[in-house]
Amino acid sequence: MYALVESGSITKYFNHPKGFTLGDLQYSADIFTKWTASELAAIGIYEVTFDDSNKKDEQWYINTNQTFTYNASAGTVTAAYGTATAKAHADTLWTQADSDNGDLPSDKSVGDLKDRGLKYNLIQTIKQQAAGILQDTDWYIVRKADAGTAVPSSITTHRAAVRTKAAEMETAITNASNIPALETLYTYTKQEDGSTTRPLGELPTLES
Repeated sequence: MYALVESGSITKYFNHPKGFTLGDLQYSADIFTKWTASELAAIGIYEVTFDDSNKKDEQWYINTNQTFTYNASAGTVTAAYGTATAKAHADTLWTQADSDNGDLPSDKSVGDLKDRGLKYNLIQTIKQQAAGILQDTDWYIVRKADAGTAVPSSITTHRAAVRTKAAEMETAITNASNIPALETLYTYTKQEDGSTTRPLGELPTLES
């Protein structure tokens, strides 16, 4: 990506090489590949440097739009993010302040649910994953109900382990006090044996 700087201000961006007119002169697209950085700078064209140091994982944070800045002394154009905002980790409720400001919907009362937080969504995902794993062995339960055939102990143990682990994971998510704490639960780290694990753990799978 390139930027055109005129009179100290960025006036145009080029997402890919293309011809353009500058003043009374026309330039072909190949100047972006054939000209040196100095030659391009001489007519005000600078390759954009992207600074992602402030960019954070969008699963947990809301990033700002990029700001493009021309540095005349350095002869550079930089695209950088501002400070990211953590997503709401807990549910929010309608407050008296919302009511006083006229923001409270007519069908809501102070204390009613306003927005779901990220923890709720993560817990719903755990519930769905656990249900999906249990579904694979539901037929044992149906067979017992229909025909009276006993459920193998290994299946009973497995299903109990799935439910226990799911409950542990949901509790860990519920107890996370903020977004960094949630992010830590889901962050995989490499172990000495070469495996990767995360504090939240994983739901058990049935060994074949």
